Amino acid sequence: MPDYFQDRSSVFRDESVLAEEYTPHELPEREEELSELGAALSPGLGTGAPHDVFLQGKTGQGKTAAARFILSEFETRAAENDIELTTIFHSCAGQTSSYQVVCDLVEKKTGENPNGHPKRKVFDHFYDLINDIGGTIVLVLDEVDSIGQDDLLLYELSRAKDNDHIADDVGVSIIGISNDGNFLAELSPKVKDSFRERRVMFDAYDASQLRSILERRAAMAFVDGVVDESAIALCAGYAANDQGSARQAIDYLYEAGEIALQQGDDRVTDEHAEKAEAKVDRRSIMRSIEGLTLQDHLALVALVMLESQGDTPARTRKVYATYRDVCAELETNDISLDRVRDHLKELDLLGVTRYTIRTAGSEGGRKYFWELNTDLGATINVLDSIDRLDGVLGLVD
Repeated sequence: MPDYFQDRSSVFRDESVLAEEYTPHELPEREEELSELGAALSPGLGTGAPHDVFLQGKTGQGKTAAARFILSEFETRAAENDIELTTIFHSCAGQTSSYQVVCDLVEKKTGENPNGHPKRKVFDHFYDLINDIGGTIVLVLDEVDSIGQDDLLLYELSRAKDNDHIADDVGVSIIGISNDGNFLAELSPKVKDSFRERRVMFDAYDASQLRSILERRAAMAFVDGVVDESAIALCAGYAANDQGSARQAIDYLYEAGEIALQQGDDRVTDEHAEKAEAKVDRRSIMRSIEGLTLQDHLALVALVMLESQGDTPARTRKVYATYRDVCAELETNDISLDRVRDHLKELDLLGVTRYTIRTAGSEGGRKYFWELNTDLGATINVLDSIDRLDGVLGLVD
């Protein structure tokens, strides 16, 4: 009987340190950001309540890892000071409303989901939970930008004590983690007035920082001497030139090891790194694009057309005009400009598009300007493989 399984021990020692959920034991490239986070939490060690703080930056910049790291240190210090502290870590990914987030938070702690109850009752369940926990509570909302402009949860928490929803001896502080640099700017004025947060910015890693990160991971993940230093440098350079993302750089290195193993090679070389970059990027784009709705695809095709013509960043109105041409070509119904903008925003959250907000000169007001955030050629290839878009891609080529 054939053996269907690989012996991976010739290349890998501990692959878990290359997994997305791995939390490193040190973050030397983020010492400044960790210090800012520590300063924001410090009042909770005896002189007051931790400050609310938002971590902002593109995906893969170590925001979540930094939050987990500093909270572990904070819990240790609180225990030493005999302070009652509870940390709650919650991912908002895939949730589009404060209501959904609160329902999931209640279910996570009680086992019962209040979904279907009126909004006020759901929040009452949440506050009962908070009061039952007691003491100092740090609530981490990862990918909080997923809820968009539905900032009711932030407003409720900012006013909870004033409105007598939580007891005087209970304190709730928030660490919000956002990949969307515009998230805070788009909060409602009442939330901005009540929710006086601190911000910690996570800038993109440079090639030197990414190389250091990869060297530490490689030392733990791979057999000694298997990975060429030049292959590590190449993976770091690819990621630095694209998104400056540690996750992206680690994915390149992991895939390079996979390719070396599949080819029966005893070293991970530059050739494997080059193949890994192309393979990971295509897989990432396919994963982001293939499962989209028809209207997502149509909006993306419109933006790709403008990108291929050198007409980006483009205002929403210009993207919409091209979108309507695409709909006419495919003989499908079009939707309103505002809804197309919403689809483009959803694509931004997936990392497929990106936008900036500017004041549009004499017209006044804030305007969205869109561009592609993935490789143009690879994106066209993926769109070309989607059957329902057949016939329109000639406009893109």
